[in-house]
Amino acid sequence: MKKLLLLSFAFITFSCSSQLPKGFSYLADIDTTIQSELRYITHNNFIGKPIDGYIKNTVIVSTPTAHALKKVQEKLNDFGLSLKIFDAYRPQQSVDHFVRWAKMLNDTLMKQQYYPNVKKKDLFKLDYIAAKSGHTRGSTVDITIVDIRTGKELDMGSSYDFFGVPSHPFYPGITKEQRSNRFLLRNLMLEAGFKPYAKEWWHFTLKNEPFLDSYFNFPIK
Repeated sequence: MKKLLLLSFAFITFSCSSQLPKGFSYLADIDTTIQSELRYITHNNFIGKPIDGYIKNTVIVSTPTAHALKKVQEKLNDFGLSLKIFDAYRPQQSVDHFVRWAKMLNDTLMKQQYYPNVKKKDLFKLDYIAAKSGHTRGSTVDITIVDIRTGKELDMGSSYDFFGVPSHPFYPGITKEQRSNRFLLRNLMLEAGFKPYAKEWWHFTLKNEPFLDSYFNFPIK
């Protein structure tokens, strides 16, 4: 195990591929029913290519986060619904990849799908991209709800990682059903001890996260 301290943040790299740092868990070891589709391992994301640090579609989170998600899942299962994870723990190398991309203003391959009404140069200013991410602390998740029977995601009024006002949780320009779906997710996550993000209906962070000042950099595999 090698620890690298940079400025006031702790960046931690683990060379062992079979062992997570203490306090982290594979979500599947806590709950086998929660679905996942890690977008950053695919080309279907706002950059348009796989992101550094994502090697396998494996959800990793802090252990308290895993147990909190299990509580939400148990409630949803009673109604034939399931959580679906788009992103969870995110290595610092992935965040660095985002930052490099954001500075390449001519690379707008996925603009029409993910940020049609936002200028790329404004992504930092509008807090859609940052040099430090709560995901890298292991207790933040990007999440939605799916119908177990059909496998379809509930309609939330905007797609995951859509940068713009329609993704704000209280955006008024959506249907009653879409608003209801957003609040179902939000209320269940609040009850389980998560706090929401004001600009993304899918983004939640465990209130009592265990690694408040540590930013990890082990790959997802």
